[in-house]
Amino acid sequence: MSSVATFTATGTKSTKKVTLDKTVFDIEIASHDLIKQSYIAHQANGRGNFAITKTRGEVRGGGKKPWKQKGTGRARFGSSRVPIWRGGGITFGPTGNENYSKKINIKSKRLALRQALTLSKDKIKVIDTFSCKDGKVKPTIELFNKLGATRRILVVVSVKDELVERATRNIPNVKAVQANYLNIFDVMNADSIVISVKSVDIINEWLSVPQKKEVK
Repeated sequence: MSSVATFTATGTKSTKKVTLDKTVFDIEIASHDLIKQSYIAHQANGRGNFAITKTRGEVRGGGKKPWKQKGTGRARFGSSRVPIWRGGGITFGPTGNENYSKKINIKSKRLALRQALTLSKDKIKVIDTFSCKDGKVKPTIELFNKLGATRRILVVVSVKDELVERATRNIPNVKAVQANYLNIFDVMNADSIVISVKSVDIINEWLSVPQKKEVK
């Protein structure tokens, strides 16, 4: 991949150039199946298990037989808490013990992230540093405007401190993430990705594939 021009935190163009690792940001993608699997696994592993229903044995009441067994012309019932009655128990409902997580091995997860970064390489804008004095929001918005970053913006920083959090959390559709916590969900859902130079180095070190040496 060709070099990408960088920008300073104030939005002025820098003279520096940074080259994105081709084994991370410009790989060949034969299929998108792995991206889909990794994306679904990320969502499933973050799913909360909060839904709980009661069975007929757990619903309060229903101890008395509604009416006598024979002679009424109605169907036989032994409890008013059967699942087909209003106020009754739930059949096969969630118990709170369900496990929705999905497993995907580390090599596949990293490959899927490299594929996602490759698909998103045209959205990437590299800056020298992302530092916000006093955590002000206004300079951050000005930076995004100068970079041409619009809609859903992902900011990747080397260290996500309190100032970075304050400068980004109140801007709609902007999310800041630390480089070593970069994930496929954030990458695929971003329309613009702003990455600092140090973050690029961290991502390259984390995801790059070492070249095999030729055996003579």
